[in-house]
Amino acid sequence: MRNTILTLTIVSLLLASCKKQQDPFEISKQHVGLLTDSTQVKDLKTIFTIDSISKYISGDEFAGSINNIEIFKKTGEKKLVLTPENVLDSTSVIQSIQIIDPQYKTAKGISMLSTFKDINTAYKISKIDNLINSIAISVREINASFVIDKKELPANLRFDLDLKFEETHIPDNAKIKYFFLIWNN
Repeated sequence: MRNTILTLTIVSLLLASCKKQQDPFEISKQHVGLLTDSTQVKDLKTIFTIDSISKYISGDEFAGSINNIEIFKKTGEKKLVLTPENVLDSTSVIQSIQIIDPQYKTAKGISMLSTFKDINTAYKISKIDNLINSIAISVREINASFVIDKKELPANLRFDLDLKFEETHIPDNAKIKYFFLIWNN
């Protein structure tokens, strides 16, 4: 009996210590690296300890509703742009994250270096929006939107704002211009 309890204790300790570590560059529906959909602005300094955090602060709380926070590598390259839900509130959670660094990838390998074909192969496209200079491809599975510049499209599709885009309209080799996740909607 004593050996069984000792064995169970040792096995429990081993299983607890083997917990998988979070990949600091993995993107999923509820997290981007070490950021989660419940991360507060005040926690960013502890998450990005080796990176630089640049925060736009307006002089007046009533000046606007956007207060982007940019995360830079120590080399000066921009990694992420975070938009908090509430302006000038350190307890606010992050509402959206723009991915800039190609090191960040989804579990299916999609990054800033991916093409439309990569996205279409990996995920079910929920919606395609026709914007003025670009198209936005929404993937509900990971709460992500991929923006492709209309310069990547055939000339006859670039200027018609009333056109309802379908997957067949977009060339396989069209490159991603922006990639962002939206949380807390």
